[in-house]
Amino acid sequence: MNGQASFTLRGRNPDVLTCIANLSNDEVFTPPEFANRMLDSLAEAWAADHDGANIWADKTVKFLDPCTKSGVFLREITSRLTKGLARKIPILEERVDHILTKQVFGIGITHLTSLLARRSLYCSKHANGGHSIAKSFKGDAGNIWFERLEHAWDDTKCQYCGAPRAIFDRAAGLETHAYAFIHTEDIKTRITELFGGSMQFDVVIGNPPYQMTGAAGGTSDASIYHLFVEQAQRLEPRYLSMVIPSRWLAGGRGLDEFRASMLGRKHIRKLVDFPASKETFPGVEIKGGICYFLWSKDHHGPCEVTVTREGESTSSMRDLGEFDVFIRDPQAVAILHKVLSKKEVSITSILSRDTPFGIASNFSEIRERPHKDDVPIFFIQRMKRKVGYVPRKIIAKNADLIDTNKLLVPEAYNGGDAVPHQILGKPEVAPSPSVCTQSYLFLRFNSERAARSAQSYYATRLFRFLVSLRKITQHALHSTYTWVPVQPWNRTWTDDELYAKYGLSKKEQAYIESQVKVMELDGNVDE
Repeated sequence: MNGQASFTLRGRNPDVLTCIANLSNDEVFTPPEFANRMLDSLAEAWAADHDGANIWADKTVKFLDPCTKSGVFLREITSRLTKGLARKIPILEERVDHILTKQVFGIGITHLTSLLARRSLYCSKHANGGHSIAKSFKGDAGNIWFERLEHAWDDTKCQYCGAPRAIFDRAAGLETHAYAFIHTEDIKTRITELFGGSMQFDVVIGNPPYQMTGAAGGTSDASIYHLFVEQAQRLEPRYLSMVIPSRWLAGGRGLDEFRASMLGRKHIRKLVDFPASKETFPGVEIKGGICYFLWSKDHHGPCEVTVTREGESTSSMRDLGEFDVFIRDPQAVAILHKVLSKKEVSITSILSRDTPFGIASNFSEIRERPHKDDVPIFFIQRMKRKVGYVPRKIIAKNADLIDTNKLLVPEAYNGGDAVPHQILGKPEVAPSPSVCTQSYLFLRFNSERAARSAQSYYATRLFRFLVSLRKITQHALHSTYTWVPVQPWNRTWTDDELYAKYGLSKKEQAYIESQVKVMELDGNVDE
């Protein structure tokens, strides 16, 4: 009778953690189904490394979620341990109490999420309350710690996370977003202070905050999820698994050292990547997609990579350290090898850097009509391309390049996550003299003919395909073009010529064309 009632209730009462709206795109709640995928990967790895043993039947394994929000990871771990330890600890109440007091630990990222996590795990916001399913805690917090912390201010920003003082130096009672796990130079000592005794965690798992508002300067945000990953590694767990934005694989400001470490040291044994975040986190758009990884202290070798697009998954064993960025599809790697085998000079040798003339995108002192000694300036305003005029004398950066022919290339292009994709916005030939705002990069040439030849090359699918291997968000900066080779600028380039030059098979050509849209070079260049 009770079993039937339980079955009926499950059908009528959805899991509350599937119904919670995200607080923001920075702090995304993990759906239970996604958390369980990560736990399945962990269990498989544990069994492989421990002669088939079941991690959920081991009463000594300790788990930490250092950035708990809804408490979903701790709740699902507890559920699995409750089943797995039934023989070793037969009495249910004793079993649950052992798990909650000895095996699962969390650090809340805010006061609100700490209460939510305790409610998810202990069935009470007070771990020692009358409704709590844990019976041995003496304090309200149990094993889910949270206290409001202050940032460690260094003049204008926090020395740990880069939070701007102007935004986050707040009055008591307001959330500071000074996350305890990353605001320390000695994480092992901090963990001892939080939970008491000598704590060695076997598994660290979670979904950290993704970015800090204003931490990149001005109104720009900066990634902080990598700080949680690096801090977790300092705890020296056997396994580490986190869900983070996929942009770390090939881009992201300030992530070069993190990427080199993660890819080069080869401790990642499994990487599961979703180029479109909506496939995992409905209603949330995270540019470049979302992924989770399983890092193992004792693993050093190839990684099982699974990429899921539109519900279809492909898996392969990959060497993550082959390149300085990660290429999602192995078919693309084979094509890249053919292109790089020519050992040609990279087009970055004639490509400008970010903000090429020192003029920001929001520069407002642009004239509609030219005055004496003005030069044309190309800019994008409200997603429309425009041309105005500025005095030549205000150009302090790269002034020697004003009098060159240029192919302007938009610094950013989104267009959605679906494939085939345009990858880049349409290029625009700019005459000599001319300048541009931060909205563009440019390729420089000695003649308009050469610029027109490069324009045809840029429009080819192969050019944009090679860019796509390093472009994982809407931004395409200088390094994004690293694998595009320079060509002779004496003709109109076509894909057929390029396919023949690099010896690409019909299958490889078809693959490129399945990923990259045709780009028509017409008079409409607002795209």
